[in-house]
Amino acid sequence: MPDKTTALFERPQINIACPYKTRMWIVSLCAAAAVFESALGDGGASFYVMLAALGAALITELLIGVKTGRHTVFDGSAAASALILTLLLPNQIAPVFAALGAVFAIFVVKMNFGGLGANWLNPAVSGWLFIRFSWPGAFNDASAGSPLSFLVTSIINGSGHKIGSFREILSQNGFIAHNNTITQALNKNIFSLLKVDIPANYIDFFASPGIGIIGDRGVYALLLGSIVIIALGVSRLYLPAIYITLYLLLIKFAGALPTGGELWEGDMIFGLFSGGTLITAFILLADPATSPKSVYGKTAFAILAAALSFFFRYMKSDSYGAFFAVALLNTLTPLLRKIESRCIYERTGSTEKKL
Repeated sequence: MPDKTTALFERPQINIACPYKTRMWIVSLCAAAAVFESALGDGGASFYVMLAALGAALITELLIGVKTGRHTVFDGSAAASALILTLLLPNQIAPVFAALGAVFAIFVVKMNFGGLGANWLNPAVSGWLFIRFSWPGAFNDASAGSPLSFLVTSIINGSGHKIGSFREILSQNGFIAHNNTITQALNKNIFSLLKVDIPANYIDFFASPGIGIIGDRGVYALLLGSIVIIALGVSRLYLPAIYITLYLLLIKFAGALPTGGELWEGDMIFGLFSGGTLITAFILLADPATSPKSVYGKTAFAILAAALSFFFRYMKSDSYGAFFAVALLNTLTPLLRKIESRCIYERTGSTEKKL
């Protein structure tokens, strides 16, 4: 009978430079910064959503800790889940829904399955799904009139397939400001090196005071936070790099087809800075509890996430396709880990199986 042993390659897993508790608080601070940026332009609505989610998550975990004797409220995981959930929500959602989503995320998905590291689904994504499907009317009303709703309308109607015409639609509806200072600065200092220009006023859309996902509205703070997350070793750079590169290539290649456009007409800028792309790339994919463990497995996870994000958002006309992609892959993680175990770590005799 073959002698099977488990052998690990040299540095087979994703090494993180800081403890889990530290990582959670770093992510929490970066997420909070994005919420505050969003709140500056919506009269504080984003801030109230954050307070509701954060308060509900911390109280829920504290009460569970009192009941079970396991006091984990200070490890940062509940705060991080609540703040990430806030980033996934539209800024006009009623705070009570954010609170209910946070309770579901902590009580049902996290603590009910054994606590930190035992959850089968990212808690923030689970809270988002709970709100989305429990109160679809309230969720859709809170999102109505956002730039993402115009993308869906364009896909359904087969209109606005030209990049310029879609941006014109956004501008006419007040989503693109008429101050192109940021655009001019970026074209002069960055994009000129690539010999390309961003159309006038387009980038200012991302600082618009209009309705939208809180994470998208706080995109500048989120970008800075992503740099911090990578620099401090909270997440590996190659994961968001793979996800974003493949996702944008798919958008460029076929993103205009659903609206009647042609190949290579997709709008990569809009795809990158809207729909929760940055949140997915730098935060959701990095959750160690709901993703594979090896470099190969993480890479496959990022590739599948990019492909599914494009499919759900552009082929199935769902503005929040990236979040559905993460949720689906979370449920497939046990299968991916089993494949890792068989193809990467196991040896039969002297033969080493590799992915």
